[in-house]
Amino acid sequence: MKPIAGILLSGALLAGCAAVPDAPRPVTTTGPVHETTLANGLKVIVKEDHRAPVVVSQVWYKVGGSYEYDGLTGISHVLEHMMFKGTPNHPPGQFSRIIAEHGGRENAFTAQDYTAYFQQLEKSRLPIAFELEADRMRHLTLDPQETAKELQVVKEERRLRTDDNPQALAWEQFSAAAWQTSPYRHPIIGWMNDLENLRADDLRRWYQTWYAPNNATLVVVGDVDPQAVFALAERHYGPLAPSAITPPKPRLEPAQRGVRRVVVKAPAELPYLIMGYKVPTLKTATEDWKPYALEVLGGVLDGGDSARLPRELVRGSQIAAGVSAGYTLTARLGDLFSFSGTPAQGHDVAALEQAIKGQIERLKTAPVSSAELARIKAQVTAAKVYELDSVFYQAMQIGVMETVGLDWRLLEEYPQRIAAVTPEQVMAVAREFFTDDNLTVAVLEPQPLDGTAPRAAAGGNTRH
Repeated sequence: MKPIAGILLSGALLAGCAAVPDAPRPVTTTGPVHETTLANGLKVIVKEDHRAPVVVSQVWYKVGGSYEYDGLTGISHVLEHMMFKGTPNHPPGQFSRIIAEHGGRENAFTAQDYTAYFQQLEKSRLPIAFELEADRMRHLTLDPQETAKELQVVKEERRLRTDDNPQALAWEQFSAAAWQTSPYRHPIIGWMNDLENLRADDLRRWYQTWYAPNNATLVVVGDVDPQAVFALAERHYGPLAPSAITPPKPRLEPAQRGVRRVVVKAPAELPYLIMGYKVPTLKTATEDWKPYALEVLGGVLDGGDSARLPRELVRGSQIAAGVSAGYTLTARLGDLFSFSGTPAQGHDVAALEQAIKGQIERLKTAPVSSAELARIKAQVTAAKVYELDSVFYQAMQIGVMETVGLDWRLLEEYPQRIAAVTPEQVMAVAREFFTDDNLTVAVLEPQPLDGTAPRAAAGGNTRH
């Protein structure tokens, strides 16, 4: 592959250009969205947005924390770091430097169900992003010395973001208690012992297993001509060899048989409560209306300042200093509908838990009024629609859906599906899923911080 420094930028990607190469594969078109699949299995999705002369390019891999096993937790996130550490054509540090020199921004992120890399540039610079990204898709160096250095960076990141962050530590313990077999029980950043024992050979095997064109989706959104983008993708990604991909084993979660509780003791100023109920997602629901009803239910409880939790628990009874609720309907596996909050001065987490349960019982026994439901539906829908103002989040929406195994066209149905939710359906999902047999509770019990006694987590007394 020719180094990036020798590239002559082409004007072929300008919207409305007169002559572009034919698309390399059959193309499906739905409004402004066009998609094709290269011979090596790479799916390419292009969405036109001609409001500004910019483009975002994202590569999504079907691998993340939920693909990992005991002993290898955190490997997807470490590999994300290593993707910036060079190939034979582009030594460490060149990737970010080249993008910056061309006025772009780039980064990456790892989640439970995916790892994604993106660049946002002026539209004529898209070939640069494609050459760099295609190069590291199959040609990463993974030098053992660079790996050892980056592992130290990740371990320090874990110390700062989790070990020294009491609320993050509580969330980690909460997830580990809520799930028995689901891979969602593992932290995305990995357990420290696994990070300490991770080696360059482990990363190389993980990279060779999952980083392949037939395990990836390329999403491009911006002021581009789709046919030119497909031709450019064929030029840079087309020569890459596919891999034999074996999907991860199901690891289905067994039925829970009662409330699970965990107490996390850590130096902190305030107690903290986390509650989570197991619920289905778009991917796992047996009836497709239920995730949308749960989405509306989340809006009823925590859809802005006028929602029930802030209105009644923070400003009304003043039991909570802060409280929130919600869930991710696009998770690849069954997920948790979670509540979290800090009790107000003079109250403990036990009182906050009961207050939240009181709001849940209200949802089970009394239908949401038509006026309240209409307001919540408008807010929930608007939150999704506002994301369309950004080319980055347009690409994000498509990338998430495709990578977890959902058709991106479901995005177009979202406003109608939310609008169709009835008060009876909100009651139904509350009754079905918000039960003690689905519930896990975690309590952060503050320990002394800098010699100052923290507030009590429960029962009114601080324990040492």
